Amino acid sequence: VQLQASGGGLVQAGGSLRLSCEASGMLSIIENLDWYRQAPGKPRELVAHISEGGSTYYADSVKGRFTISGENAKKKVDLQMNSLRPEDTALYYCHTSAGWTAYWGQGTQVTVSS
Repeated sequence: VQLQASGGGLVQAGGSLRLSCEASGMLSIIENLDWYRQAPGKPRELVAHISEGGSTYYADSVKGRFTISGENAKKKVDLQMNSLRPEDTALYYCHTSAGWTAYWGQGTQVTVSS
């Protein structure tokens, strides 16, 4: 399974970015794709997840600002990020799993300037 993320960049506070992640390989064995992020000196954290039933989870810090979507969330998910804040600056990773095996994308940098 390979994950390809795209869409990061530099944006001013209050701006928007849209991240995309696309999976390839043995999609039948994996869970839905989701998004993590890791800021310098901080642990990696789950940002957004969409379940098999379509319900969504968001970290408290991004609720109301970020939206995860994907018609086939095992193949492609997007993360729409609005009202970005400097504290959203991080390396964003696409993730999925199959049993005990985790798969990570290469990470895409999001930098929000104040």
